[in-house]
Amino acid sequence: MELLHSGKVREVYADGQDILLVASDRISIYDVVLPTPIPDKGKILTQLSLWWFEQLADVVPNHVISSTDVPAEWVGRAVRCERLDMVMVECIARGYLAGSGLKEYERDGAVSGVALPPGLIEGSRIAEPIFTPTTKVPPGEGHDEFMTYADVEEKVGKEEAAELKRITLEVYRRGQEIAASKGIIIADTKIELGIAGDGSLKLGDELLTPDSSRFWAADEWKPGGTQRYLDKQFLRDWSSSLTDWDRTAPGPEIPDEVVEATRNRYVEVYERLTGERWV
Repeated sequence: MELLHSGKVREVYADGQDILLVASDRISIYDVVLPTPIPDKGKILTQLSLWWFEQLADVVPNHVISSTDVPAEWVGRAVRCERLDMVMVECIARGYLAGSGLKEYERDGAVSGVALPPGLIEGSRIAEPIFTPTTKVPPGEGHDEFMTYADVEEKVGKEEAAELKRITLEVYRRGQEIAASKGIIIADTKIELGIAGDGSLKLGDELLTPDSSRFWAADEWKPGGTQRYLDKQFLRDWSSSLTDWDRTAPGPEIPDEVVEATRNRYVEVYERLTGERWV
């Protein structure tokens, strides 16, 4: 097989007409891969994505061909996929204010050009989920920047922009509905969409994982401060306490207790969502 791309978390291999996505235990924050892996992370991301692809198969098709027809050494962390021509827009839905969306709102009163009511605070619920796309910048070439819907229309055309928005918001709404029944809030999520050989849009990469979404414990949600995260935001918060790291490579080693606490969050969200014990 030919290695096509090595990303922050995944390797992409060509295998005939298919591709293989192989998730590692690497973890990145602020676009920097940290030197310490999180045990089982790659398998958890893969298995949770597969679970979500199945749950949302009636909302939008996805790129999965097989999770078992993969090399033995990658079983559990690899997926055989259809090749897609990926759309160069990061499709993000937000139902709550946090992270970069909160900062954008505090500065402009809007996120990606979508005006929001005054007086919202960290953790506030947005009355209706909003589509807040960003640019998709190649690794090492800077950071993604917010785009307005008009920017997306200009980049991909009005028809495709409308579909990107519709699919992103429907994936978020359906995902949030399922997660809420399990006691989890999905504050926001990012999805990847690509164009298949027949011209249709399909989901690619990962779906509704602790790497691509903000998961909060619903019974502890309280606007006005930091929530109990069940995702890698916990690691970002830990790094913010470091006085000798400027968020550029190389990243700091992660202490054992922080590795364990991070892994525990990934396991917890997997078990709560799927109802299955992580073994």
